[in-house]
Amino acid sequence: MDTVLERLAPGSRVAVVRLRSLGDCVLTTPALALLKKARPDLQIAVVVQQAFAPIFAGNPDVAAILPPSAAELAAWRPVLTVNLHGGATSLRLTLASRSRFRAGFRHFRFRLLYNIRIPRAQEILKINRRVHTAEHLASAMFYLGVPPSEIPRARLYASKPAGESTYAVLHPKASAEDKTWPAAKFLQTAEHLQKHLGIEPVFIAGPGESLEEFGRHRTVVGASLENTKALLAGASLFIGNDSGPAHMAAAFGLPTVVLFGSSDVEIWRPWRTESAVLTHASGIHSIDCSEVFQAVEKLALPQPK
Repeated sequence: MDTVLERLAPGSRVAVVRLRSLGDCVLTTPALALLKKARPDLQIAVVVQQAFAPIFAGNPDVAAILPPSAAELAAWRPVLTVNLHGGATSLRLTLASRSRFRAGFRHFRFRLLYNIRIPRAQEILKINRRVHTAEHLASAMFYLGVPPSEIPRARLYASKPAGESTYAVLHPKASAEDKTWPAAKFLQTAEHLQKHLGIEPVFIAGPGESLEEFGRHRTVVGASLENTKALLAGASLFIGNDSGPAHMAAAFGLPTVVLFGSSDVEIWRPWRTESAVLTHASGIHSIDCSEVFQAVEKLALPQPK
């Protein structure tokens, strides 16, 4: 029996619904790359909330970035809509697309409303372990007919800032206390980078967050995703808590040190970039600065400019 991709006419339009979550959006890009490589003729649109649209900006695999609007998605007239998000809103959008093929994972709610029901990644990949988010999302493309192959690194696109010295981006914020390495340890790390490696630390945080305790160093608070992309594109190193910016750094191929608390390392570790993942049985607060210093020493860093 023909796969879904084999049943798509040349030049068909495909919509991929990935509404939000920074890390999930970044880790959708390998799946898009696999789909486009298998069928370069397809026109792929990503349906995403405006706040996360810059993740897909400049991506040559993406023909259009659509807001989560039923009218705009229907006007795109996709033949295939792939819901990678799950949930009621993404289901309504999938149905509103009026696509001939409506694909969603079998474990999604209201699965009977999809006419292409994608099995779990373990079944598709023929493995018996927890899968990384990038593997989970890419497995959907394999089920739809992309030939099985190595899942590439996530990719973001941005111009590097001109005239910058060698710097590292440090992200000391997280969504919960048990995912947040202590600020004092981030400060010790910043001082180590400056004194011993000649690397300027640059601390970043999102809108509404404070970096007051890091004021002796360069700080960037509430930057747009486009500006954050540009900052990461020019960096030599990333150090931070498990978070969306960590996945952005990995997508630029940065040497990356990520500190994990309660998140599942197997599902959320940096994907296909030179990296070190640090954990502690007693929680993230117990990770010592010396472990971070040793991890940085083992990474291949560019020489200071």
